[in-house]
Amino acid sequence: MASQFGNWLDERLGWRSVWDTIFLRQIPKVNWLYTLGSATLFVSLNQLITGILLTIYYVPTPDHAYDSVTYITTQVPAGWLIRGLHHWGASAMVVLAVLHMIRVILYGAYKYPREITWFSGVALLLVTLGFGFTGYLLPWDQKAFWATTVGTEIAGVTPVIGQTLVRILRGGPELSAVTLARFFGVHVWVLPASLTLLLLLHMYLVIRHGISAVPGRRE
Repeated sequence: MASQFGNWLDERLGWRSVWDTIFLRQIPKVNWLYTLGSATLFVSLNQLITGILLTIYYVPTPDHAYDSVTYITTQVPAGWLIRGLHHWGASAMVVLAVLHMIRVILYGAYKYPREITWFSGVALLLVTLGFGFTGYLLPWDQKAFWATTVGTEIAGVTPVIGQTLVRILRGGPELSAVTLARFFGVHVWVLPASLTLLLLLHMYLVIRHGISAVPGRRE
């Protein structure tokens, strides 16, 4: 029955060819450094799942943000674990993405025909940093408030458009409820959508061009 259903689906969707292309393709002999990209993808899935769970209880307003985070940590079953996985996962995602890109540079995997793969990877790193920056404010405690104040002030030193950037980031001259709502919206909508699109492009290009061999090998 299962085989018949699989055949029925394959005739209409061609899923077996997709499976073979993605999971059964030939790759060169590589080393453990080549797992950094997969590790980054795994952590991004952790961030997605734990982030969705956190939004069930989180309230993005100055009056309730800190209390909701405290409630998640102390009252929600396994809330401390979910928040811990999300918190440390954010740092791990940045570290793994940077290490992955260093490996690509050292092994020359950014060269023809993988230039667009490299550009999409750089964009993914920027999105990852954006996740870290926007997520840092969400607990709305003293550390988050002043760290974001300093971070947005750094944008203010940009020549000509500095003060405009600060107002765009903060939603006004100072950090306020608008800033929190803006960061939350970017964190849970804009950046995840950007990450998804860039990941699809990046993975397509990796499958399309294959994995580059370790320098000096031709297997």
